[in-house]
Amino acid sequence: MENRGLHLRTAFVLFKAEPSMEREAYLTLSNMDAVTETHALYGEYDLVACVKAENAKELTQLLMGNLRTIPGIKETETLIVVDY
Repeated sequence: MENRGLHLRTAFVLFKAEPSMEREAYLTLSNMDAVTETHALYGEYDLVACVKAENAKELTQLLMGNLRTIPGIKETETLIVVDY
């Protein structure tokens, strides 16, 4: 069986930002070690980030303690990746 980083927890996080705060939030996300990708979006959400953590506890700390407290972020939605 191929090992595709199964030991890491991966999540995609969607962000809604306060008006005119999108760029600042984007730059903050882009500079975080746990964030592997950051993209600006058109539509319901303003940004999406792919994050990786060593385990579920680290992922929870990242989501609750770091990502939700970024200045200008008003709402997040987290999609945790699972393997079949």
